[in-house]
Amino acid sequence: MSLAGPRYPQAKADAPLVVFDFDHTLYDGDSGSHLFVWMIRRAWWRRVLALLIAPVFAPMIAFLPTRRAGISAFVWAGTIGLKRRRDLDELIDRYVAGNADAIRRRLLPHALDVLHRHREAGDRVVIATGAPPELARAILAFVAHEDVPVVGTEVGPRFGAVIARRHCHHAMKMRMLREAGFAGEIAIAYSDSSADLPLLQAARRPVVVNPKPDRVEFFRRTLPPGTPILNWGCPDRGGEPLPG
Repeated sequence: MSLAGPRYPQAKADAPLVVFDFDHTLYDGDSGSHLFVWMIRRAWWRRVLALLIAPVFAPMIAFLPTRRAGISAFVWAGTIGLKRRRDLDELIDRYVAGNADAIRRRLLPHALDVLHRHREAGDRVVIATGAPPELARAILAFVAHEDVPVVGTEVGPRFGAVIARRHCHHAMKMRMLREAGFAGEIAIAYSDSSADLPLLQAARRPVVVNPKPDRVEFFRRTLPPGTPILNWGCPDRGGEPLPG
């Protein structure tokens, strides 16, 4: 799914590498959760199934060691019956096309402007997200008209559904970026999440965007002095607000 967008100079192999997280960085919210809620709501029996598993799996999402298992359970409820990754990709495209206006309102204009400026400068830009890569790719292509490489959570068939096989999260995000060919020094990394600490620490210039208010002091203690901690338009998040 794509529409014609801006034309950018071809990034050279030695151009600065710039990595953006997606959720709460370019997109106001958790795009994967919004997708899978939509998928679960497609049928009454999926809603019942999600309610039955919620007491066990919903609390697991709050803790890093069990987050993958908790998320996977609800992904399973939303995708049971799908047999191939391609089936999920097609469903994602349908979701994005059918909800384009609501999704567009969640994309952060200043964030997209920063992305646009990096691409105009000829930087190598990549999105690294915990969501399925087709979701961020479809949103950026269809809604924002940006065609940019995306590294995300690997999904595949299991237990009669299509669920996460490798979660692009924490240290695994760095590993998956390298495996995808984005080697060398990271010039700038943008993320909201302490789960992306390995990514932010690997960057020559980390930039914290839209952090949870109670994580601001953590970032100040953990990242180099002077690291920007910014708010790009999420009213319920922390960080220094945009001028004006």
